[in-house]
Amino acid sequence: MKKHKKLSKIQYLVLYFCLYAFIGWLLETAYSFVVLGHFTKRGFLYGPLCPIYGWGAVILISFLGKYKKDSLKLFFYSAIIFSVFEYVAGFALDALFSERWWDYTNDFMNLNGRISIFYSFVWGIIAILFINHIQPFFEMKLKKMLRKIPYVMQLTLLRLLTSVILVDTVLSCIRYL
Repeated sequence: MKKHKKLSKIQYLVLYFCLYAFIGWLLETAYSFVVLGHFTKRGFLYGPLCPIYGWGAVILISFLGKYKKDSLKLFFYSAIIFSVFEYVAGFALDALFSERWWDYTNDFMNLNGRISIFYSFVWGIIAILFINHIQPFFEMKLKKMLRKIPYVMQLTLLRLLTSVILVDTVLSCIRYL
């Protein structure tokens, strides 16, 4: 029986980044539609991705998954790490492009409008749901789907996705500069 080649851990992380960046864009777009009543372009990139969600998922999978059995640690570490991450990302976007993609100025206990205690709490809850339910579900579905696709095709699609995201990032940076 011939053993099939599988993607590396890094390659899986790239796929998870793409998946969760897209899901984040869908959630942001749906939230915006409900609040504003019409479609609004969400995110930094031209395409339908919010990279902050992709990076958040990669951080959770890579570093915080080991706390799956300890929800309290997972909650607090995630709330702290993602608040710092969100603050740094918001600061960087503002410093580089003089743009704000989110603003919590009117929220209780916010720090420069970039983070708030409410969203810190939300990130902790989401981390528990993500590590215990969302990621295992998508991991199972992705692995099942990839078993049906030849390895060479998987690599080709992965390279194409990566290339499209890189081009989109460069073009988006040019647009905002």
